[in-house]
Amino acid sequence: MQHFLSIVLFIPLAGMFILLLIPKANKTAIKVWANLVMLIGLLASLPLWWMYDRSNAGFQLVERVPWIPSIQAEYFLGLDGISLLMVLLTTLVGFVSVLSSWSAIEDRVKEYYAFFMLLQTGMLGVFLSLDLFLFYVFWEVMLVPMYFIIGVWGGPRKLYAAIKFFLYTLFGSVLMLLGILKLYFDYHTFDLEKLSQMPIDAPMWVFWAFFVAFAIKVPMFPFHTWLPDAHTEAPTAGSVILAGVLLKMGTYGFVRFSLPVLPNAARDPLTVQIIAWLSIVAIVYGALVSLMQKDWKKLVAYSSVSHLGFCTLGIIALNPNGLAGSVLQQINHGLSTGLLFLIVGIAYERRHTREIAEYGGLSNVMPVYAIVFCISMLASAGMPLLNGFIGEFTILQGAFEVSKVWAAFGVSGIVLGAAYLLWLFQRTMFGPVTNPKNEKLADLNFRELVVMAPLVFCCFWIGIYPKPYFEILEKPVAKIVKRVQPDYFEKRGMKDPLAGGGPVRAAAAQQR
Repeated sequence: MQHFLSIVLFIPLAGMFILLLIPKANKTAIKVWANLVMLIGLLASLPLWWMYDRSNAGFQLVERVPWIPSIQAEYFLGLDGISLLMVLLTTLVGFVSVLSSWSAIEDRVKEYYAFFMLLQTGMLGVFLSLDLFLFYVFWEVMLVPMYFIIGVWGGPRKLYAAIKFFLYTLFGSVLMLLGILKLYFDYHTFDLEKLSQMPIDAPMWVFWAFFVAFAIKVPMFPFHTWLPDAHTEAPTAGSVILAGVLLKMGTYGFVRFSLPVLPNAARDPLTVQIIAWLSIVAIVYGALVSLMQKDWKKLVAYSSVSHLGFCTLGIIALNPNGLAGSVLQQINHGLSTGLLFLIVGIAYERRHTREIAEYGGLSNVMPVYAIVFCISMLASAGMPLLNGFIGEFTILQGAFEVSKVWAAFGVSGIVLGAAYLLWLFQRTMFGPVTNPKNEKLADLNFRELVVMAPLVFCCFWIGIYPKPYFEILEKPVAKIVKRVQPDYFEKRGMKDPLAGGGPVRAAAAQQR
């Protein structure tokens, strides 16, 4: 088990190199191999769920090898409960995305799957890296394949969307690199563990440099304008991986770097208020804009701005409920919004239009499709017994602890979210089939059901029994809270989870 994380990390990359040896004309062999590699990657990551020690707040399965001794950069991997969930989400959504591409991609098939495998390695590397230099390398690696996936296999405005995505992300990356270099020259290390334990007193601009890089990736308001174009023009699998995993790299960055490495800046009252209100604006604005959309895919894209506003609001609450709820909601968003993009993609493959007005009464001809759409819609809207409810409820608890006004605006976002999702479902699924082109549409086939089944299962699992997820998150979340607010548990008369005094009174217990 000494190199288990490296095995999980490099399975997609190894698969990519073998893929390059398969003749370009043999599309079936390319597709089979790509799906097999992603399935192996998923199966290889599953043992992490049982290998992870929930009683340990530190990083586990650590691998550490000198890489560039002259600058003290290391090949340094490890995971805690937060990165564990992100890795499992990445391997699941990556497999689902590649499988969903089977009939959708027929041009330059070899290049498409090669870029997807490279992207998968980049994303896993971001979640597993504990060296800032290594983290930055993987952060940049994933930018290139996503640019080509949008720019080559996207819609009519694909080049515009790809260039916009690339420039926004690159701008944020340059700012983050400046912040990393400042920390390195002041503290002479890229080691995240060391930096998370030192008394860091970096200038405020370092925090905001990281903030802009992560906010663009989330994307937070007002850095969100690249997202609707990228989602709308990307192929279905590109939208699924973008919503399911890539956006989480921004929120993960806040949790993994901004809070523990720069705690003084993170708890500054002005910083807290700015990030909280930007999150609230994103929640309400994203929902209102979604209500106005006529394009099915663009509506789901803007809904991501709103839902991820909840995640950043939970993070900046700086308490166990807010942070645990935020991480869980990141997982929830990847599952439910990934499902919604698959739903849109299936309709687009059959009709080649995303205009909501072109549909109506689809439940009459595609009943199974309508059921899966209903489940994903209710999960995204936060229906009890589905995953979205648990995450949003826990985040609102954390927000309410800090400010009742924050919680009130958050609740309004849930109401608006239910409104645009129910409106979309009613317009596309209910009523008679008014458009003759929809009368003979095929329902979900076996492959499409296999693609969606694991996401639907996870939506119900988290919604009905979230306890294992909260147990995984309890220790690492408490560690971050103590770093940002050292006296948090003492002030509230709560037992410190890191001192072995029992569980935090988080939403997991209240749900039971």
